[in-house]
Amino acid sequence: MSYQLLQGENGVPVKAWTQGVQLEDQARAQLLKTAQMPFIHRWVAVMPDVHLGLGATIGSVIPTKGAIIPAAVGVDIGCGMMAAQTSLMASDLPDNLAGVRSAIEKAVPHGRTSGRRNRYNVRRDRGSWGDVPELQAQVWGEKLSGRFETICEKNPSIKQSNNLRQLGTLGTGNHFIEICLDEADRVWIMLHSGSRGVGNRIGRHFIEAAKKEMGEMLGNLPDKDLAYFNEGTQGFDDYVEAVGWAQDFARINRELMMAATVDAMQTVLGDFVADVQAVNCHHNYVQEEEHYGATVFVTRKGAVRAGKGEMGIIPGSMGARSFIVRGKGNPESFCSCSHGAGRVMSRTKAKKLFTVQDQIEQTRGVECRKDASVIDEIPAAYKDIEKVMAAQSDLVEVVHTLKQVVCVKG
Repeated sequence: MSYQLLQGENGVPVKAWTQGVQLEDQARAQLLKTAQMPFIHRWVAVMPDVHLGLGATIGSVIPTKGAIIPAAVGVDIGCGMMAAQTSLMASDLPDNLAGVRSAIEKAVPHGRTSGRRNRYNVRRDRGSWGDVPELQAQVWGEKLSGRFETICEKNPSIKQSNNLRQLGTLGTGNHFIEICLDEADRVWIMLHSGSRGVGNRIGRHFIEAAKKEMGEMLGNLPDKDLAYFNEGTQGFDDYVEAVGWAQDFARINRELMMAATVDAMQTVLGDFVADVQAVNCHHNYVQEEEHYGATVFVTRKGAVRAGKGEMGIIPGSMGARSFIVRGKGNPESFCSCSHGAGRVMSRTKAKKLFTVQDQIEQTRGVECRKDASVIDEIPAAYKDIEKVMAAQSDLVEVVHTLKQVVCVKG
């Protein structure tokens, strides 16, 4: 048995693929609370990058019948990864990669500032577009705007976000764009982002809406952030509609950033081919699936679907290796795997514990920012990706091993 079995006094079992990696006490307690929810199908599956989250742990896979817990998806709805193998080889890259990083940073808005708020009480963001590019406006109009207007008619506060201005932008925190080399020195482009501010607004709106809808029953939950919508209610239908839209936004967001990154690299390196259809996968989302003879809603919060033959991406930290993987379709994990290395400490603790010199040493050989504002993303703040991969060897097989040479962060 490759997983650890956790069982509280009440609730379904918890199967945790955490052998050889840290499972913090707070995360363990949170998992056992989630397992008490009455509509969990069979058990809760836990990935090796598990750590504490809002309501539900990051790194958990929760199948439910007849209900959805918005906090089990989270507020970074549709966050995920995209990777493209290019026709370039390591020998095609210049010795100094600063120009490549600079070109990408100019092409893709990233980061955040705390400047003045606009009339919607939303801060203008250097990680957003000023004048929205024609392509973004066209994609928004063709694929996203109509459904968004319908969602906002029912939930007006959701419209007060930077939605269109953040389509095709990176964000901050653990979101990144990387240029990597695989085991054969082929060049890959890999990026990590989601539905940005509008997804966050949707997530928070419905977490609070679920609490209100539960009314007095809220006090009976093991954690108020586990508030849920019952299937067949208006709240349930509205959430499914909004979360589905946010997941589409996130996927398209990654596609637009990938295209912009390819264009930016070509201005420095010349023409090359990029297989932009290689992998594009969510790791914070919900979808309907069949498991153990039942149709269920599977929420993956910090987990990737790894059905038999399905391709996925498991990134390490900004100084560690990443992996292109193929799913083994393990039914006990509900066909899932981890979404990355997983944090071992908070951002606040990392900033207190490490220095800029530590960041420089731990990202040696990577063209990236090496300053105080990115210390919270230092590799030592994350679990050992090698141990994480070893703990889930029965969930995925490694197809390619990537090591970054350029990393763009907000």
